[in-house]
Amino acid sequence: MAEVRILYFAWLRERAGRGEEALTLPPDVATVGALMDWLGRRDPALAEAFAMRRVVRAAVNQNFASAETPVAAGDEVAFFPPVTGG
Repeated sequence: MAEVRILYFAWLRERAGRGEEALTLPPDVATVGALMDWLGRRDPALAEAFAMRRVVRAAVNQNFASAETPVAAGDEVAFFPPVTGG
């Protein structure tokens, strides 16, 4: 089992009710997409947020990530909405 640090930003933080958490992942959660699915099963507010995957971005260890990006023990995974400048 892998322990990872999860960070939530902007409206994801509001829905989650927390900015971060450390979780031990089950063995079948090995990618960002699987992590999103698992987090959604644990928390109805996150399930709703992650249902809109096209508007949720992820980073693993501060590098942009896709649903297929691997997640391993000790990783930091951040979820955030698209960022716009202005």
